[in-house]
Amino acid sequence: MSIKDNFTPDEWFKVMTGPGRAGAAVVASSPSGLTGLVAEAKALSDAIRDGVSADTRTPLLEAIAADLLRTAPDPAVMPHQERARTMQDALEQSLENVRQAAWLVSAKTSPEDSAAYRQMLMSVAERTANAAKEGGFLGFGGELVNDKERAVLDDLRRLLSLDSAAPAPTPAGAPSPDGSGNSG
Repeated sequence: MSIKDNFTPDEWFKVMTGPGRAGAAVVASSPSGLTGLVAEAKALSDAIRDGVSADTRTPLLEAIAADLLRTAPDPAVMPHQERARTMQDALEQSLENVRQAAWLVSAKTSPEDSAAYRQMLMSVAERTANAAKEGGFLGFGGELVNDKERAVLDDLRRLLSLDSAAPAPTPAGAPSPDGSGNSG
C-alpha cells in the first residue's frame, strides 16, 4: 500500500499542488515584471524538485516525486478549481490551498512526513521570494524581498505552524479543510 492510498484523488491533487500554491502566494502578493516572474517560476520549480529529491526525503515526498515523474493528468479529470479574478483572489486561494494541503498531510501521514511537507512548502515560498528584486528601475535599486512578500512568508509560517512539529491545531467541532465536516 502506498502512502498515496491514504488520500482521495481530490485530496492528493491538493497535496501535489500545495508547493506550487505556496510559491504562487508569494508571486501574487507582489507581482514582478516579466524577468522577475521567470526567475520566480524557475526558483519555485527548482525548490520543489530539490525538496522531493533530497536524500532525507520521507515516504510522502517520495510519493510526490514519483507522481511528478509521471505523465501529466488529463485536465478533463482534474478537480475543478475556481479561477482567480484578481491578484488578491489568487493570493487568498493559494493560501487556502496551502492550508488545506498541510491539514490533509498532518491528518493522514506521520509526523515526520507532515514536518517535511510543511518545511518543503516554506522552502518553496522563501526561494520564490528571494528569486527576483522587487521595485527599482531597470535592475537598479529595489529589494530582494519586499514588505508584501515578507507578510505572506509570515502568514505561511503561522499557517504551517513551523514553530512546532505538531500539526496545526484544529478547533473542536471545526469542519475539515474542505468545509464538509468530514475528516476522511
